[in-house]
Amino acid sequence: MAEPSIVRSAVRNFKALFKADAFEGILLIAVAVVAMVVANSGIAAPYFELFNGYLWSKDVFYLNTLHLWINDGLMVIFFFVVGLEVKRELISGNLADPKQRTLPILAAAAGMAVPIGVFLAVTGGAPEYRAGMAIPAATDIAFAMGVIGLLGTRVPKSLRLFLLTVAIVDDIGAVAIIAIFYSEPKIMWLLISLGVFIVMLAMNRYKVRHVSLFVIATIALWYCVLNSGVHATIAGVLAAFTIPMQTKDGYSMLDNVEHTLVPWSAYLVVPIFGFANAGVSLSGLGLEALLDPLPLAVGAGLVIGKQVGIFTTVWASVKLGIVKMPPACSWAEVWGVSILCGIGFTMSLFIGELAFEGTNEAARLLRDEAKIGILMGSLISAVLGYTVLRLTTTHPEEEADDPTSPVV
Repeated sequence: MAEPSIVRSAVRNFKALFKADAFEGILLIAVAVVAMVVANSGIAAPYFELFNGYLWSKDVFYLNTLHLWINDGLMVIFFFVVGLEVKRELISGNLADPKQRTLPILAAAAGMAVPIGVFLAVTGGAPEYRAGMAIPAATDIAFAMGVIGLLGTRVPKSLRLFLLTVAIVDDIGAVAIIAIFYSEPKIMWLLISLGVFIVMLAMNRYKVRHVSLFVIATIALWYCVLNSGVHATIAGVLAAFTIPMQTKDGYSMLDNVEHTLVPWSAYLVVPIFGFANAGVSLSGLGLEALLDPLPLAVGAGLVIGKQVGIFTTVWASVKLGIVKMPPACSWAEVWGVSILCGIGFTMSLFIGELAFEGTNEAARLLRDEAKIGILMGSLISAVLGYTVLRLTTTHPEEEADDPTSPVV
């Protein structure tokens, strides 16, 4: 009788990998591994040339490499989806209720501030590294929820919801950081961008239902923001905020657009971005590079800063009576979820690219070291968080011996 049980368990585990949440995380891990392998193989030169080779002069158009088109163009879709998720949460989700949003907002704020403090402490505030202090402040929603997905129903719904909400608030903070600290605004283009944005708000106000008009306006906004000195992906977030939530007849353009774009963002845009940005050539770096101040600071910020900031804030807020403990969970489970927030991947890689821009060797080295710190910190956070939750949570469906439920 043991053999069928083993086979059934193996089938469940295999199916679990392809659940929506889990598969997104697995895909990102696979993309990062493939990028690293390719960047250190015999086809490394074509790989880097593909993404960084010049397509034309910058005098013709600013986006003159495939890498720029991915980071400043394709990633607008990702940020647009983030904006849609944030708007939905603010209007009808968990961020709409003051009682429910207090804890994740406090946790996310601390989860950004403490990693920055850890980063500055490890680097000693050295000016050459200071631009990268926001790198460990971000949480990757898809990656973190992917790890949660691997655990099936072991993790209480309240903690899944907490993690998702913290990550969304975290995204809001990351977008604000990009807009404020990694931009060099040009007034004229900013005013034109503002004009386009106001037109889109008016389209929302007067219940325009033609998606194509919003698409055209979004492209126009992206072009204006691209030329404004503010990072072009911010256009995606701004455009998302103008998409109508619901009309009088019950039609929701926001839900419809989000439902259409989420798979494209999760299974195409983010993997392409990851493959283009996660590849790091280790030639000339050596293992000692892991102990350089920058990768060490980024990794420590993600692994230590995130969990300390979030868990301590949750604990203090509950003990002081500011908020209530998420229902049906233990402190060990809260700790495990806090560790998972140290998975930075997508947004951290994005901020790293902005923090150390430049084509010279010094800038390239800083970007590569930041990527090493991001990949190592995210991997450690994923494995440690999974292990803690695996050991401290229960699995109701396992006890019921439901053949359709995943067991991991």
